[in-house]
Amino acid sequence: MKRQHSGFSRFFKSTPKTSTFIIFITLLNIALYNWPLFSFSLKNLDGITLNSLHTLLAVFAVIYLETALILYLLFLISRRLGKAVCVVLALANSLAVYFVVTYNVILDRTMMGNIFNTQYSESEQFLSPTLLVYFVLLGVIPAYLIMRSSIQKTSRIRLAVHLVLTIVVISTFLWQSQSKWLWVDDHAKQLGGMTMPWSYVGNAARFQYSKSQENIVQTPLPDATFLSNNKTVVVLVIGESARAQNFSLYGYDRPTNPLLAASDVITLKNATSCASYTTAAVKCILSHHNPSGVFTENFEPLPSYLQRQGIDVIWRTKNWGEPPIKVSSYLSSGDLKQNCEGNECGYDGVLLSHLAEQIAASDKQKVFVVLHQTGSHGPSYYSKYPKEFEVFKPVCRSVELSKCTQAELINAYDNTILYNDHFLDQLRQTLAGIKDTSSAFLYVSDHGESLGEGGIYLHGTPYSIAPEQQLHVPFLVWMSPSFIDQQHINVDTLKSRESSTQANVFHSVMGAFDMRSEIYNKDLDMFGAASQP
Repeated sequence: MKRQHSGFSRFFKSTPKTSTFIIFITLLNIALYNWPLFSFSLKNLDGITLNSLHTLLAVFAVIYLETALILYLLFLISRRLGKAVCVVLALANSLAVYFVVTYNVILDRTMMGNIFNTQYSESEQFLSPTLLVYFVLLGVIPAYLIMRSSIQKTSRIRLAVHLVLTIVVISTFLWQSQSKWLWVDDHAKQLGGMTMPWSYVGNAARFQYSKSQENIVQTPLPDATFLSNNKTVVVLVIGESARAQNFSLYGYDRPTNPLLAASDVITLKNATSCASYTTAAVKCILSHHNPSGVFTENFEPLPSYLQRQGIDVIWRTKNWGEPPIKVSSYLSSGDLKQNCEGNECGYDGVLLSHLAEQIAASDKQKVFVVLHQTGSHGPSYYSKYPKEFEVFKPVCRSVELSKCTQAELINAYDNTILYNDHFLDQLRQTLAGIKDTSSAFLYVSDHGESLGEGGIYLHGTPYSIAPEQQLHVPFLVWMSPSFIDQQHINVDTLKSRESSTQANVFHSVMGAFDMRSEIYNKDLDMFGAASQP
């Protein structure tokens, strides 16, 4: 230990090149402050095997890349700035590691919120001799050595070349190691909350951003008028990671939609998502126009708009990612579980618990319900449906999807689609059972899913290069006979639509409620387009 410490001292007493200094500090950061992360990884991998060592190396590469990238950018600006940041992060890292090790906490956005909201009288209770030891050994001493170090002046061009080479080499390795991403994705919350210093830096920024979003005033949309006052219920089901390719309603050769195929549900052809990840897709679904532009004005989303216009809005969710909304009833799966009965309470079925009673209890003529599913979100597809829906066997039970055969992976995924078929049919029966009310539901998935095609799994690939499996989504519509009569719908016209997008949702819901305002676009209203005089 003494020899190692003297080696560190000799390095800092020498005058290393800037690139050498950055490499050394990056490695030192991983060794001193990220050992809890690697300890966690070893405990959650299948022993010390070549496969687990490859996964650990991929984790190491990610931390190295993001740390080196930031340091290169800082030192490109100024050596003094780079050193100052290194000093501050060394001190902060020592405290962060102490709390991760001592209290087994994850420095995610919620935890950073707790830290920001802690009063001094509460924080002083954490002071202890052990905290002081961590702070001195892992914080003060490295910070002191960094401050005392002298760094050779290096041209910015040379640093930029080193930066590019680092990005290319490590990115190439990570791309070759993409089979390990699935394990990382499944443990992303823990890993992201223990990566020093980017766990607390990034999540502190995320917390502050979420706080700032709470204060952003959404621009109200123009007030609407109603052409009728009929008793109407419209349900929007936002699916998760469902791809049209695996729906038998779209020609898939497996019976993944046996109940819906025997019903009067309408399948809309060639439906596409506007994004490959949840938050952007849900925002798009609930927007009256394309919200993706950087300078796009922040308008109120569909649920808030309907609520403000006097419609009773109910939001039930087993997911996340919706924009800020103001509705009369917001119920999470935890809320719904309290009064849920049966074996579906741990799955999407909880969203239907006592739904008919809540709709019947509304004193409004028009009721809008959003059911946000957990759907077919991977990688643990096998955990998204009750046991009785495990029809296609054998199934993949690993989050490292590349370890499973393609057949096992598709079996597990198809079972989630089969369960969703049951869910939507139960919703259809629920709405059909509500007396003296016209009703309809729209089901659209937020995005699709890759199941190993081209070596790609899950979703979130940049939209411009995303494979079709992530963008082609199922879009289904069901209407009660009274709704069809009320809206004068030509069912054949609706069935014959050549294509649909998530942009149709907002205006179709307005049409279903006979709402009209300046922002209503009849061309995007599927019901209006299918109506006949």
